[in-house]
Amino acid sequence: MRTLLPLLALSCLAAMPGSARAQSCETLVDRVISETAAKATERRSDYASFSVSPDMTLTLACGGPDLSSVGAQFRGANPPDSYYDLFGHAGHAVTGIDAAVIAQAAHKAQEASVRLRHSNVDLGGARVTCSAMVSPDKGPLTLCAVIEHSDRS
Repeated sequence: MRTLLPLLALSCLAAMPGSARAQSCETLVDRVISETAAKATERRSDYASFSVSPDMTLTLACGGPDLSSVGAQFRGANPPDSYYDLFGHAGHAVTGIDAAVIAQAAHKAQEASVRLRHSNVDLGGARVTCSAMVSPDKGPLTLCAVIEHSDRS
């Protein structure tokens, strides 16, 4: 019995980080839904995808503490303002950074990505990154993500 008790305690401790991470990701999923009115289409312990419209989707990757990201995908080369608004609100749900600041950074990164194929804009505690590409089966795509990082300066 004495050897079983430490083993049981160790098993519980080992299971806790996974449970905490899953709970944290669930919280982020709920925040994204609340901020954007998107519909979750897939949920896993560290990832979720959302449907917004036939041309717009969101993805959420849950990392360790304060290291998650949310991406917005648009079928087309020139996203409408609603794309940037959606992306800003989804980014706010994950990072806490003002939605308008994230949307403005996405505009800058997307404009540069048209010329460079990929561009980044750093924000305090996060990076907005956008890519412009052409998929053989989907046509032009715009992909932006806001990614938290541990340097909060």
